Amino acid sequence: MIKIRGLKKSFGNLEILKGVDLDAIEGKTTVIFGVSGGGKSTIIKHIVGLLKPNSGSIFVDGKDIVTLNEKELRVERKNIGFLFQNGALFDSMNVFDNVAFPLVEHTNMSKKEIEKIVFEKLEMVGLNPIRVTKLFPDELSGGMKKRVGLARTIALNPKILLYDEPTSGLDPVTSDLISTMIKTLQNEIKTTSILISHDVKESFKVGDYFAMLFDGKIVEYADNESFKNSKNEVVRQFIDGLSEGPIEF
Repeated sequence: MIKIRGLKKSFGNLEILKGVDLDAIEGKTTVIFGVSGGGKSTIIKHIVGLLKPNSGSIFVDGKDIVTLNEKELRVERKNIGFLFQNGALFDSMNVFDNVAFPLVEHTNMSKKEIEKIVFEKLEMVGLNPIRVTKLFPDELSGGMKKRVGLARTIALNPKILLYDEPTSGLDPVTSDLISTMIKTLQNEIKTTSILISHDVKESFKVGDYFAMLFDGKIVEYADNESFKNSKNEVVRQFIDGLSEGPIEF
């Protein structure tokens, strides 16, 4: 579903991505591990066309995103859901309007049809529509914001879901809830997902395939079990959480 080849990106004189090669298997969840500031978010922003690479190609469902103009990108983005790290809810809109936003912007559905979908998606992420639709973002907990953001992300039934640190800043109980939610959605709607994280424990609950980003390149790619047992020094230090060793992140 997603094939990245030779992806390079610099910001000024700072080279972030130095030739990333990565595949995301259709209907599966691929987790990208790496330290903060290492370029994980940069990769998924390229997939949705928010950034243009210095070089390389990004094939999404057979189309090279890099070559598309803005009008063509808008069409492709309807098939890609992006859950930002903080949920990225509109503060001036209540929960209903936040979740309904992509439906209003990209479809000609009636108000009744939109309401049905908004309620359905909120229930899918474990929220009671009757209780939450009239609330505003500043009335929600961190976990609720993430779930409302997730409901908005899946409103258009995207083929691809991109998660940017979905459990960041959450307590362990809420993190586990979000991970369970992601896994459940994956089973229900069969999307192709890429999740970026440095949360090892929660990521192993949801990921089918894992990639380790280090020094601007993918240094290891494997399925869940193989990745856990990887002998790669960078992977081992990251998974084991070693504070000392030969690898300097």
